Amino acid sequence: MTKAKQACIRKPTVEDAQGIKRLVDDASTTGALLPRSLMEIYEHLRDFTVYADEDGVGGCCALHIDTADLAEIRSLVVSERLRGRDIGERLLLACLDEARALSISKAYALTRIPEFFERRHFVRIEKSELPHKVFKDCVRCTMFPGCDEIAVIRDLRETPDRDAAGEE
Repeated sequence: MTKAKQACIRKPTVEDAQGIKRLVDDASTTGALLPRSLMEIYEHLRDFTVYADEDGVGGCCALHIDTADLAEIRSLVVSERLRGRDIGERLLLACLDEARALSISKAYALTRIPEFFERRHFVRIEKSELPHKVFKDCVRCTMFPGCDEIAVIRDLRETPDRDAAGEE
């Protein structure tokens, strides 16, 4: 008898790369995320945190380090079948915990859903307040240079979050 896999938030294995790619591909068709090649997923696999259950990878979020004190929250997506269960928040909190463990003081995101982040202590800023290097992926976007994403940032030294680790 095979034991069902327990649902959890965790760091991915190489076997999860295809599931991450499927999520990113689905979200990129609506313009919510930039598309990523499977090679990029493998190259940045350690940036990701995933939600996995008996059906495989159902959510992902990446923490991409830009500078000693600044990291980007990117590729945050939860499959449609799992939305409304706080999985996105748990993935975000796990990435913020990882940033704190690395002594990174600020996390930002470029998003079309700023309210999601604002409910989690991020504040809107002008994109021009971010270092120029954070826009290196923007040239691949169909919206470039007329991007409609909103920049949000959070000081991680303030307002600690509840424990992000846990199980569904």
